[in-house]
Amino acid sequence: MLGIYVVLQTILANRRSMRNLSKLFISQKGKVNMHAPLTLQVNVLKKCRLDIYSYVLVFFLLSLSTQLLHAEGIVTQLQNIVSTGQDDNQKNIIDEHSDRNVVSQGKYGLANEISAIIAAKQHPYLQRSDFQNRAEDLDALYKMGEYKLLWLSNPQADKNRGEALNILENAEINGLNPDTYDIQSLKKRLPSESVITSGDFKQLALYDTAVSLSLLRFLHDLHYGRVNPKAINFDLKLREKKIIDLPTVINSSANQGSITQLPELVEPKLKQYQKLKQELSIYQLTAKKSAGFNFVFTNPVKLGDPLANAEELGSFLVSVGDLPSDGMAGSKELGSYSSKLVVGVKKFQARHVIEPDGILGKGTIAAMNVPISQRVTQIELAMERLRWLPEMNAGATIIVNIPAFQLWAYDDVNDFDANIPNMRVVVGKALKNETPVLMAEMRFIDFMPYWNVPYNIVKKEILPKLMQNPGYLASENMELVSTFGNESKSVAYNAGTISGLSQGTIRVRQRPGKKNALGKVKFIFPNKSDVYLHDTPSRSLFSRSRRDFSHGCVRVQNPGQLAEFVLKNQLSKEAIDDAFQTEKTRRVILKKSIPVLFFYATSFIDQYGNLAFYPDIYGYDSVLQEALKKSVDLSDQEIFAQKPVLASDPFDNKINPDDDKGTDKEP
Repeated sequence: MLGIYVVLQTILANRRSMRNLSKLFISQKGKVNMHAPLTLQVNVLKKCRLDIYSYVLVFFLLSLSTQLLHAEGIVTQLQNIVSTGQDDNQKNIIDEHSDRNVVSQGKYGLANEISAIIAAKQHPYLQRSDFQNRAEDLDALYKMGEYKLLWLSNPQADKNRGEALNILENAEINGLNPDTYDIQSLKKRLPSESVITSGDFKQLALYDTAVSLSLLRFLHDLHYGRVNPKAINFDLKLREKKIIDLPTVINSSANQGSITQLPELVEPKLKQYQKLKQELSIYQLTAKKSAGFNFVFTNPVKLGDPLANAEELGSFLVSVGDLPSDGMAGSKELGSYSSKLVVGVKKFQARHVIEPDGILGKGTIAAMNVPISQRVTQIELAMERLRWLPEMNAGATIIVNIPAFQLWAYDDVNDFDANIPNMRVVVGKALKNETPVLMAEMRFIDFMPYWNVPYNIVKKEILPKLMQNPGYLASENMELVSTFGNESKSVAYNAGTISGLSQGTIRVRQRPGKKNALGKVKFIFPNKSDVYLHDTPSRSLFSRSRRDFSHGCVRVQNPGQLAEFVLKNQLSKEAIDDAFQTEKTRRVILKKSIPVLFFYATSFIDQYGNLAFYPDIYGYDSVLQEALKKSVDLSDQEIFAQKPVLASDPFDNKINPDDDKGTDKEP
């Protein structure tokens, strides 16, 4: 009986197992009824009288046959499902999985190709194949789009690509060279529709990244410039931080379908730049329409004199904006130098650093004969230099344009006002003592200053005179000191003086007074070139049209007016006038420092909104043109300060104003 019980329990367990197996492999719809075979097994076992071994053998044989029956049912049902299509859901799952594999291969294939190009930092489609300084931006741009194509594969992408290529093709509107951005190559290499649909991932990735990289380069050049100013000795401040994210701007514009607006978004907002850009379009159009004016000078031409090419002169003056478009309409003096022409010539002269006397003299004719294309280049170079400037905050700013020999004092650098202080200046001698280009902060003013004579002047000029005439120092109101500083005490002249002067242990300074080379006031903005703005007793030089006579510092024509501008929120006009009359040196520390920019641009918009051209007195235009021929992608290290300073003080050089005890530049 025990054996039968064991066999029966085994059969029941086997039955439950078979049911569970049936549930795992057979759908509800296609169940197999196993009750009949199992009942047959039990009945057979009840009728048989076998010993325990027989029961075990019978159980094994019957169980094996039952399992075979289950297996045969499962196989049959699966074959029926596949062959008859009874289970559509299973088929759909298989098909969908297959489709996803195809899409996945395309997505990841493109992503891999794009990533490989970025990682290589070399692009075979571009003239400047090395793009290591733009690789980070390129990667950021594609990362935003999950490394998909940006400029191909759909109508919106096609529209965006067309606008991007149009921007590059018209780069000259912004004073840039279209050839720099491989525009012709990009137009020729545009993949055909068959290539786009063929799934040639490498070719598609190469073209798409070429467009992206060219656009990134254009926008970077437009915002930051193409040349590192420090490489050509322009001591301009590095930017404190990145205020515009080019990949984000491109991605956002692409998503909005507004690629065309990109140049406007990233170009410098400085009003000087914007006005130069407007003038650039005028001069570019004039250069295309006309070969320019060609006048042979013989003798000066004055009002009323015969002038065979008077009509040609009138057309030229109209084209450059010095006469209104109807300026010559109805004129009965076409064969002579009329009063209308004189008005236009005077305006032309004023814009070209020529005395506006209205006479067609040698200098005026030479300026008129300069090709319009050269004027276009001058504007483009000025725009390039303005791109180098860090963002300038609102507030008082003093700008000296070196080749213009002029200073402007702005309440706001973006407010052009005919009443702003503007004065002539004398700058450093060309080829010898050039005034440096720099940015600094004016922190204090010395009224009735000492002039600390530079060692080279002491050695080359003062020592020989002093050895011949021991009274020379007294005659020039000079004294000997051991150190420079307003509170330094003079030392007596003795037998060891000459030796001390030769070695630099004894120094020479000029006392305040009428003979002092710095005049009555010195405007100090600490900088490594030790230059400053100052008054001068030599007033006659301000009447010259070309005024490069100093040893590097900048002499101002109206020091009183400049002092009033600098101190208007600190001292009254009466107090300033009194300071000019004091006999003792007085230092006034500014409550708020004022940015000072010594700039160099041979084209510039004055306070009246007029475009002026100036001679390239230091030859810096030629230097910049050569640098542009060799320009490469600028790195962030060349643009941004490694140790950022406060955003409100881009001119700051962190020099203590009380440390102004060094040798002065010769004024």
